[in-house]
Amino acid sequence: THFAELGLWKAAGVDIAAEGDPWYKEIGQGMGAALNTASAMDAYVLSDRATWLAFKNRGELEIVVEGDKRLFNQYGVMLVNPARHPSVKAEPGQRFLDWLISPEGQQAIGEYNIDGQQLFFPNAEQKRS
Repeated sequence: THFAELGLWKAAGVDIAAEGDPWYKEIGQGMGAALNTASAMDAYVLSDRATWLAFKNRGELEIVVEGDKRLFNQYGVMLVNPARHPSVKAEPGQRFLDWLISPEGQQAIGEYNIDGQQLFFPNAEQKRS
């Protein structure tokens, strides 16, 4: 989420590192801590949907922007190279990877939800083609 946020600031023409303005607070403690801080300070925060739904100390926080394709946060999966890391359990890792991109794995990913809200949108088939 942090890298996605930096990309959004860059696209807006704002260099957070160079700005050094007191209005921007970098928490550096994870999304739950960022949400707690934003709630306490009545501030804006960029959050992933899963953390937001699991977070109960929202105070006056509410979602103000959602659905914009620039907020899309792609997850990926890759197998660690066993030649470079001999202790890795390559066969179970490959089985897990194969399951994740299988129709069954993609269905499980798509059906995962919190309070009826879908959190992940599988697209392995799109990436394979």
